[in-house]
Amino acid sequence: MKGTHTMKNFIFISPAFPGNYENFCAALRSDGVNVLGIGDTPYEGLSPRLKGALTEYYRVNDMENYDEMFRAVAFLAFRYGKIDWLESNNEYWLEQDARLREDFHITTGLHPKDMTAIKYKSKMKAGYQRAGVPCARYHMVNDLAGAKAFIQEVGYPVIVKPDCGVGASDTWKIQNEQDLNAFYCNLPSTQYIMEEFVPGEICSYDAIVNSRGKVLFETGNITPVSIMDCVNDHESIRFYIVDEVAEDLRAAGRSCLKAFRVRSRFVHLEFFRLLEDHSYLGKKGQIVGLEVNMRPSGGPTPDMVNFAYSTDCYQHYADMMVFDSLKHQTKSTRCLCAYAGRWKGIPYLHSHQEILDTYRLQLKAAEELPEVLAHGMGNYMYLARLKNREELQGFFQYALETVPPAVPSCDAAPGEGKNQNEKDITGKCRQKNSTGTVND
Repeated sequence: MKGTHTMKNFIFISPAFPGNYENFCAALRSDGVNVLGIGDTPYEGLSPRLKGALTEYYRVNDMENYDEMFRAVAFLAFRYGKIDWLESNNEYWLEQDARLREDFHITTGLHPKDMTAIKYKSKMKAGYQRAGVPCARYHMVNDLAGAKAFIQEVGYPVIVKPDCGVGASDTWKIQNEQDLNAFYCNLPSTQYIMEEFVPGEICSYDAIVNSRGKVLFETGNITPVSIMDCVNDHESIRFYIVDEVAEDLRAAGRSCLKAFRVRSRFVHLEFFRLLEDHSYLGKKGQIVGLEVNMRPSGGPTPDMVNFAYSTDCYQHYADMMVFDSLKHQTKSTRCLCAYAGRWKGIPYLHSHQEILDTYRLQLKAAEELPEVLAHGMGNYMYLARLKNREELQGFFQYALETVPPAVPSCDAAPGEGKNQNEKDITGKCRQKNSTGTVND
């Protein structure tokens, strides 16, 4: 029984990637657990801190090769005895984690029978219904006639994305019949889901939940422009950790925790907050379900939570796993933590060095991201701890403002000036609107 410090052996899958996940291992170790790592990073590539946190590390050549992963768990179980927990905290490995638990009779954590309800967006709808949280109407992509019938009901635009997928990858906004026909001309082989467009700001409810379903720690973030639009349209990325979770979002989040029977996990639940009245979903401000993620928010978000709250959510997770309660709590003034993601090739008004100089007291990190993360987060990230929303907006404006387009020269030839102005007007007709799409 958790809470009496009986956990002994914890297998952590892929402890070296992403890089900040070594913090989970170090926190578990500090709580007295044997942390046993399995990954494809060579042992020499592990940081000294991670090496110190791991009791043993088993390297595999290919984490996609289930036979290799099976042999790794078998070796560690043979050497250290009963495995109390196995976890990656990574969306990509959730299904493999579940299969390994089942094959080795590890009764804790999620199992293959639990995967459908939390991995498939179409199946999440039932969970939202149980929670009493409205969500977008949907259609499972099949033939063109079926899609047109659905669009006849909900109207353009519609969103199409893999029914089982990670993040904003392969997610598209279909604005008109031309876009629809183009999508069906290159119809993916995997199952896609089509949903009505939700005119809302993305917000999340993030929580560490113990074995009895009690929330031990909660936070959230707001993404003013969706990652989908930023990735597809190559727009700068911005989101931030809130200083306080809004009451209606907290209520929706906790209802979903119960509906999805969340136990002993660090989760990231995504919602919309409507920016305008919607005939089906509700009034402006209504919380609408987007998708559930039975793992922490990706990238540097856990670190951003720590910066915003002057806390250690990695340690909170370890305490929850080992003691079923928090043993390390901090009391401090909560702030906001902003993420600004910049792309290579975009002419930003302020240089990297200017951002460092101007926000030297607020910046917590400023670095180039590896390619595997850059696709969804931008090539360069800046994290800043800010006291209020005025400072937040000022930071986003300064870090992400681009060089204004060139103004035609006053001494240009009459014909040249006229043609240039015509081009400018045409360009304005196709400028991206606030949702990152093109006004046709």
